[in-house]
Amino acid sequence: MLTFEEKLEIIESFEELARHNVSLGRVNFHFEGSIREKKTVVYHLHPNGNGFVYTAHLDDYPSDAKGMTNIRDCSEEDLRSIIAASIDSLMTEELADFEPFTDEPWVNSNGQELILTREDADTWSVYADDMLDGIFTTYDEAASYLDQEGFSKKTR
Repeated sequence: MLTFEEKLEIIESFEELARHNVSLGRVNFHFEGSIREKKTVVYHLHPNGNGFVYTAHLDDYPSDAKGMTNIRDCSEEDLRSIIAASIDSLMTEELADFEPFTDEPWVNSNGQELILTREDADTWSVYADDMLDGIFTTYDEAASYLDQEGFSKKTR
């Protein structure tokens, strides 16, 4: 197992990552060039050697509910590989996850209209004119919110 210092040295060799010290001696590394909302590549690297890398969009790595893969027992080669893959996943949108979507108008009984739109592979937004009303991670979540607020899909 690599030590905390060895992991730091490897991670810091990725010039595109910015270091952010957090509580209890832990360190995060962000990729500011991300085209996704997510920017954290390395999360809570701890002095005991534990830490996580964001792999939610990668099929080759087991991830938890937050899309993180534990790197406690990674070799140098594995750590470099998983970080590079994570950065790559934040630079591209997976077309399989991003199907074309036409903005949907939703209307309530007072005639007020909200627009449901897909921002990217991971984000659905609801707008009232140019004002953002809500952000959701799935279409179903956004549609449920609109339904609860008394809106239904507008028929053209």
